Amino acid sequence: MSNNKHFSIVIVGAGAGGISVAASLLKRKPDLQIALIDKADKNYYQPGWTLVGGGAFDIAATERPMAPLIPKDTTWIKSAVAGFDPDNNQLELDDGSRIGYDRLIVAPGLKLNWAGVEGLTDALGKNGVTSNYRFDLAPYTWKLVQGLKSGKAVFTQPPMPIKCAGAPQKAMYLSSDHWYKQGLLGNKINVEMYNAGAVLFGVADYVPALMEYVKKYQIKLNFTHNLVKIDGDSKTAWFVKTSADGSKETVETQFDMIHVCPPQQAPDFVRSSPLADAAGWVDVDQATLKHKKYNNIWSLGDVMNAPNAKTMAAARKQAPIVAVNILSDMGVMTGLAEYDGYGSCPLTVERGKIVLAEFGFGGKLLHSFPDWIINGKQPTRAAWILKKDVLPWMYWNGMLKGREWMVTPTTKP
Repeated sequence: MSNNKHFSIVIVGAGAGGISVAASLLKRKPDLQIALIDKADKNYYQPGWTLVGGGAFDIAATERPMAPLIPKDTTWIKSAVAGFDPDNNQLELDDGSRIGYDRLIVAPGLKLNWAGVEGLTDALGKNGVTSNYRFDLAPYTWKLVQGLKSGKAVFTQPPMPIKCAGAPQKAMYLSSDHWYKQGLLGNKINVEMYNAGAVLFGVADYVPALMEYVKKYQIKLNFTHNLVKIDGDSKTAWFVKTSADGSKETVETQFDMIHVCPPQQAPDFVRSSPLADAAGWVDVDQATLKHKKYNNIWSLGDVMNAPNAKTMAAARKQAPIVAVNILSDMGVMTGLAEYDGYGSCPLTVERGKIVLAEFGFGGKLLHSFPDWIINGKQPTRAAWILKKDVLPWMYWNGMLKGREWMVTPTTKP
């Protein structure tokens, strides 16, 4: 650990958001004194895990050592944050030491709350229980899909907000596509989705295209069903169904394979801090991404509470906005950049085609390409190529390097 206990800028989290915002800052002012705090040895391209679970991507390509990705001229503090003391411009590390800062960026991502479903932690990885939300389990998903020749396949989605709202059904569509091509759907394999929400997808413009695949794959949709318990040995799952009048009942179902999306929340050290809103997320202004109470704190990525989809595409858009606004606050730049809520969810409806959902605050469509290149409301081959081949390369070679292709912010006075 560095002997320097005070930095001009401290960034909590060296994931997609943290490294990207560090790179964007240094691109504009190379002599900044920045510390990145993260205990992890590896960095992961998490959007690739959906494709791994569908047999279309190599899991090894989603993982790289952390050290080479940390921007040079940045101090990497390989520790975990235990708590925040924003009134004294300090944070506490897990070894009890404290780090001071002039400005703080909070980007540790979110917590996958596996323990939020009774029995899930013990059930994962065997007896047909899997999840693409874990690096080591995405390959198991594909193994199960290939091995299932008959029975019931269940896919679950917890209450929002979650990391990539479309991911639970992406797994369902890719799995179903494989079974469809094997001639197994309907007569041998039945697919059901249990969604804690009331709609298939939060932005209505994309639902018609998705419903065509629901029909094609003969998927039974069960809305307002929240997974609360699972028993892998007996291959049984229990859901709490909420009716329109608010009444609740427990529904039990058997499965031969189940893909679980775990409930999600802000990390514990954020939830218990002065930075959190009532739901535990970092409380920011949704346009500037500055904290609503503490004027020298910003946040980006999955941990903050702006009402956008929690996706890597959102973090890619947010990183340069935070960089510009911090440098403006320092007097290095003039004007402020504003975030429009952009997020992208490439919905893998079949192997080789994707519905590229791109939208901002309030569900406003924010398509990056004209329809003749990629029609976002329809499944296209071009969107599949973008997802499978272009975006992973852009992540490692662009986003983490401060190259702001298509996301360089404009500023307002």
